[in-house]
Amino acid sequence: MQSEIKIADQIISKTAPTFIIAEIGINHNGSVELAKKLIDIAQTAGCNAVKFQKRTVEKVYSPEELAMPRESVFGMTNGDLKRGLEFSYEQYKEIDLYCKSKGILWFASCWDEESVDFIDQFNPPCYKIASASLTDDKLLKYTRSKGVPILLSTGMSTIEQIEHAVSILGKKDLLIFHCTSTYPTEHSEINLNVIGEFERKFDCLVGYSGHERGLIPTVVSVVKGAVAVERHITTDRTLWGSDQAASLEPGGLYRLVRDIRTLPQIYGDGKKIVYEREKPIIKKLRKV
Repeated sequence: MQSEIKIADQIISKTAPTFIIAEIGINHNGSVELAKKLIDIAQTAGCNAVKFQKRTVEKVYSPEELAMPRESVFGMTNGDLKRGLEFSYEQYKEIDLYCKSKGILWFASCWDEESVDFIDQFNPPCYKIASASLTDDKLLKYTRSKGVPILLSTGMSTIEQIEHAVSILGKKDLLIFHCTSTYPTEHSEINLNVIGEFERKFDCLVGYSGHERGLIPTVVSVVKGAVAVERHITTDRTLWGSDQAASLEPGGLYRLVRDIRTLPQIYGDGKKIVYEREKPIIKKLRKV
């Protein structure tokens, strides 16, 4: 197993603090100002990075899909919505500079080769392969050609499909994320024991990308061995958008990061001792 993966100046490993990613995705709803608010929330909470999604709309969706009726603030078709959710180069440049000023990393999951080239202009520290793209061999090869670490999400994928993707990507600088692509994910669909199975089968570092309600499964994923976690974030779960309901609001994100950061202290060193604060209790309660 590769013992560590370096993401810019940060280390992901079994001994390093958990790498926490706040997935902004498309929850910015086409607004750079809202994206900045989400970056602020992630940075204040203590996340290591924020992640966006990038698509070349005409490459990812067919003309028929884009022409489908779908009412939104951007217009009356699915294409109006999809185009409205994509940032321009100038907007991403503003985001890039803002993240640098806040001292937080950012990267994206790119859904097509043209999007990989687009994001590559900003020298991302890594790329994420979305679960929907796991079976896109051409995209996997092209993303790997950029020479930076790859985070591979595995929702809606069989073990055979994941094996095939890993054979294309190789294991060097590869972090595999256990994920279930339901929004929100029911507890019966989370299956955190897959984390250990991935470690054994692929002999690599494993993370967890969660879409569930609440915080407990994500915290437990770290206990089960996840070295990195990812959760969608939002300012308000009632905002319009397909990912909002499965996202964490600011208070939830703060508590999640707090609880994950507390785990090493809770684990301790494994040596059973009598603590100083227990000694007065001994005098009070024991007869001998």
